[in-house]
Amino acid sequence: MKKIEETTRKATVTEAEFQSTANKVSFVTIVGNVVLSVVKLLAGIIAHSWAMISDAVHSASDVFSTFVVIIGIKLASKEPDKEHPYGHERMECVAAIILAVVLFITGLGIGADALQNILNGNYSELQVPGILALIAAIVSIISKEAMYRYTRHYAKKIDSGALMADAWHHRSDALSSIGALIGIEGARLGFPIMDSVASLVIFLFIVKAAFDIFKDAMDKMIDHSCDEETQKQIYDCVMENENVRGIDLLQTRIFGNKIYVDLEILADGSYTLREAHNIAEAVHDDIEKNFPKVKHIMVHVNPTAAEE
Repeated sequence: MKKIEETTRKATVTEAEFQSTANKVSFVTIVGNVVLSVVKLLAGIIAHSWAMISDAVHSASDVFSTFVVIIGIKLASKEPDKEHPYGHERMECVAAIILAVVLFITGLGIGADALQNILNGNYSELQVPGILALIAAIVSIISKEAMYRYTRHYAKKIDSGALMADAWHHRSDALSSIGALIGIEGARLGFPIMDSVASLVIFLFIVKAAFDIFKDAMDKMIDHSCDEETQKQIYDCVMENENVRGIDLLQTRIFGNKIYVDLEILADGSYTLREAHNIAEAVHDDIEKNFPKVKHIMVHVNPTAAEE
């Protein structure tokens, strides 16, 4: 039961804490990205580095992305209503999908411009980036990696898919800045085309990040089952009840960042309806206690074959 206890500690977060933490992280990263975008854009223009300008555009897209995260988490935290009796958790998935699309479009623009520079072949006409672009790339790598670690820490703490998507957006920016650094240094060493090659590498990183975010969000949107380890923990939790003879069915589905469970358990067929109900209620309460991420549990009791 050790792993179950660890899961309980990790997932016990109130809606108020969830909202407060998400807003705090989003505010910090918005301020950081605005400052960083301006610094990189100015450095790219002054130092004549297309890779740094591309990186600045990538950082600017993070600002928009974080606003999408704030809106998505706000909507996902709304209480169930008449039109949405199962809650609004999937709105967070919608926010993550929007992030993925924005990230992909941003990368596509960067990649198209870089490829055009490479295919033109007039490498001698390309300007060599100045030292300011190199410094800006180093500052960007350190800043974006710090934002990634900061956002990822709180995304895991409150179990937010949209916030985690935003964290990976920061990591992709840190990786793209590494590409920019290599390209800028290569251009300064006498290979001007390296600046455009770096932009193309940045495009690949961005597309990969967009795909991963989109896939994770879609898995949660289409009722993807829990991982095998979580299902096994739920199975073991149910079987700890001495009145449960077996499990005919155990199905799980992820709804946003919550879990729904459908169970069919076996019990002695001679039990009265009230006794069978009490067993089902006990199983329901055990799962709810040990797995705070589980939002809804349906337990059906089947009589054992011998007593039918």
